[in-house]
Amino acid sequence: MAEIKDQRHPQYTKDRQILNELLTQNTPNNREFADLARLIVRYQDFMGARDIQADLLQVLTNWQINEEELFAKTRAIHAIGKVYMAQDEGQDDWA
Repeated sequence: MAEIKDQRHPQYTKDRQILNELLTQNTPNNREFADLARLIVRYQDFMGARDIQADLLQVLTNWQINEEELFAKTRAIHAIGKVYMAQDEGQDDWA
């Protein structure tokens, strides 16, 4: 049986930079909570980027929040207005 190889996500480099910044935050703002939730969704079933997946869990631990709480918080954040700045308009980064 063939061994399944880990894949490299096309957004890996950009996501790694964002995640490195999230790892340094002690008191995250709304944008940082939204970025964390977005990255968790992006990498949850991805076959590869195991370093990113591990660091996403580390950020949750650092911020003392679990996924359920994070997603509830980010739904509330998105419900009250735009999280991302105008410079991100027109750029869909959920893929």
